[in-house]
Amino acid sequence: MSIGSSYSVGRPTPGPSPARPAPHARAATPLGRRLLAAALCGLLALTLTATVFVRTAAGQWLDGVLLPPAERGGGYEQRTTLVGPAKTVLAAFGRPTLIAAVLALVVLVGALRRRLVAAVVGVGLVLGTVLVAGALKSALPRPDLQIESSTTHNSFPSGHVAAATALLLAFLLVLPGWARRWLAVPGAAGVSVIAAATMIAGWHRFSDALGGVLLGVTVFCLAAAALAALPGDRVAATGADAGGPGRRLAEAAVGLVVLVWVVLVVVPGLVASVRSGLLVAIVAAGGSTVLLIGSVVFLVRSADFAVPRPPREHAPPSIKR
Repeated sequence: MSIGSSYSVGRPTPGPSPARPAPHARAATPLGRRLLAAALCGLLALTLTATVFVRTAAGQWLDGVLLPPAERGGGYEQRTTLVGPAKTVLAAFGRPTLIAAVLALVVLVGALRRRLVAAVVGVGLVLGTVLVAGALKSALPRPDLQIESSTTHNSFPSGHVAAATALLLAFLLVLPGWARRWLAVPGAAGVSVIAAATMIAGWHRFSDALGGVLLGVTVFCLAAAALAALPGDRVAATGADAGGPGRRLAEAAVGLVVLVWVVLVVVPGLVASVRSGLLVAIVAAGGSTVLLIGSVVFLVRSADFAVPRPPREHAPPSIKR
């Protein structure tokens, strides 16, 4: 029998339950850890590529099948009408003034978007990638495994391809999420052109081009992880989904147009101009480049890479007497 009370004795008073985080929020991995995991995967892939193609007979043989040495002169310059354009592309891209201008553009965009720290990290990303590529090329020995189509000269990884990849990825640190997706397709195409030019001109093997892309992606993931670890960095709330279905539909339409153009114009021209081995090497290098850069763009799709300025300390108001 209750005496004027409707509350049950010995039970807690009912009240609003505390808010629980959404399942996806609890399970989300911090961006820095994901980038470090991606960097580790890139390092493993780079090591595996170097081990297989540089240190094993099967890898050296496969590189020789894809890009056989020239019949005269002992070099690897391919017998195709594209040699001249390839050397022109490499000569233009190799100019220090061009690279300096692109790096200055990265800094300018970073300053305009108040991402100056990210811009400085982007410049360090490019310079560090080039230095590491040169060091690896000098340090890695290429053993003589008695492969007829191979030489002991080591060219792994390609410095040109690594620099092109790093220059593209440096812009990802200072651009907003929607602009990164628009830059990914032409940027990956540009890196693929540099990779194809190095193989056509006989400067690098297929494994060198693949190693250059892997090196650039690995160093980028490390640099982006360092930025994500800085205090104040945040994930943009609308960086990945800004624009709604209309923008995504426009991006898909542009991607489809580019794909159709490649299939109808570029591929037939390559088939008519190069040998089958070189064609396979160009397509494989281009496909790997698109896959790796697309994965990086997806990984940092919502990253802001903004380091906020410290708040200004306001002086206490003076007391008028």
